[in-house]
Amino acid sequence: MEGSGTWQGLTLVSIVTWICLSSYLRLTQKVRSLVQPWVARQVVGGVPLILEIQKHQSGVLDALFSGLSCVVSVPFYTAFLPLLFWSGHGRLARQMTLLIAFCDYLGNCIKIDPTVDNGIILCYLYLLHYVLSSFEHEESSIQYYGFAFACLLVALIAFGRIYLGMHSVVDIIAGLAIGVLTLGLWLTVNENIDDFITSKQNVSSFWTALSFLLLFAYPTPENPTPSYEYHTAFTGVALGIVTGVQQTYSQFHHEGAPRIFSPELPVTAYIGRVMVGIPTILLVKFCSKSLAKWILPTVSNTLGIPIRSTTYIPKLKLDKGYANGKNTDETKNSVGYSQKMCEFLNQDSFDIDTGIRFLQYAGLAWSVVDLVPSMFSYLNL
Repeated sequence: MEGSGTWQGLTLVSIVTWICLSSYLRLTQKVRSLVQPWVARQVVGGVPLILEIQKHQSGVLDALFSGLSCVVSVPFYTAFLPLLFWSGHGRLARQMTLLIAFCDYLGNCIKIDPTVDNGIILCYLYLLHYVLSSFEHEESSIQYYGFAFACLLVALIAFGRIYLGMHSVVDIIAGLAIGVLTLGLWLTVNENIDDFITSKQNVSSFWTALSFLLLFAYPTPENPTPSYEYHTAFTGVALGIVTGVQQTYSQFHHEGAPRIFSPELPVTAYIGRVMVGIPTILLVKFCSKSLAKWILPTVSNTLGIPIRSTTYIPKLKLDKGYANGKNTDETKNSVGYSQKMCEFLNQDSFDIDTGIRFLQYAGLAWSVVDLVPSMFSYLNL
């Protein structure tokens, strides 16, 4: 327990130190100024190849590659992961959720094109690794066919992104390299992470603090992009999954849990789970969003934290006292501290949409692994 607390503390302190140093030294801007010209040249240099590929467009190819692009989208992951949890494959679902969150965060931090989904390589190759591990004593031909199928799928998705004009060649090459390297790193630590999540050793408190710090550690993009929204959503999902699993692991998510196609979980019962679970998690997501839209602005105003919103609360404006520097006696100290923090982090105000998005996806993920399985147990599903 003591050793666990030590590395948890060191991890959080390291992230805080990184946030402070990177903000003070403006590392993001300096690295971007060095790398951006080279990247821009590579993107422009790849345009002729993209145009040559797009000369062969057809309705069939458009439909094929558009369909394949859907399997690497956020809505697909949002729908697929709950089904995986409810099928009884809890360990695989946990690992894929955290892997997607890790890859999404890392990839979006260093990506060239803000719309590239860096989970393509990791998700399917990790799924292949998991399946092949389950058939390690079977004929080697199964492993070869599985590997060939995964490589073909990844190649088609990557080529389709270029064909549809969604990414440049350098985006795809960088994504492939980052994906393979990240997967190699993940395979060395995934068992330790899973053991930690199911150990109940300060899991919820540590992961909550980690998630909060990761929101601040994310590099500020030069222009508004969906990348920050994606990583915020999956960081919230990871928090909800971790806190829910560590509380209910022995009840619903242990290795002996019933799995689909088994006598304990026939297909009919699984369909019942889906029919009950999907509406429930969507309702929880809606309620979490509504509560966050009400609670976060209230708390921020009470603490004197300058906030803004461009999506969820469009009518929200910065308090005139903050904008003009006219603070009341009651909020003078708190506003002073919050303004100093904003200045240190090179921000005029905090985006309340980040917190709302984070909480709604955390609530959704928690319901997938805690609330909904409890309903299954009550309904004998």
